[in-house]
Amino acid sequence: MPVSSTNKPAVSSVKKKAAMPVRRGSGSPKSEPSGKVKGVVDQSVQFLREVKVELKKVAWPSRKQTLGSTAVVLILVFIISAFLGVVDMGLSSLVRLVLQ
Repeated sequence: MPVSSTNKPAVSSVKKKAAMPVRRGSGSPKSEPSGKVKGVVDQSVQFLREVKVELKKVAWPSRKQTLGSTAVVLILVFIISAFLGVVDMGLSSLVRLVLQ
């Protein structure tokens, strides 16, 4: 099937201007606009407000659930560390036997 010339993407005749490099440190010592700093502060305050709203939506676990989960984690850590210790001692003694 022949390709028609109408399927070609349109080429824009508008040329983009090259970005001018930003000069820092030129001009007066107070070259930082106060509006820019205020904008950052406003964005930070808005972010913290949204964090507070989202944290109110969290379903926090009860003290009993937290203690139960902590106990499970500690027991599993103990079991896994004991297993890895036994495997390490076994492999160490095996390597010693092979090297002698």
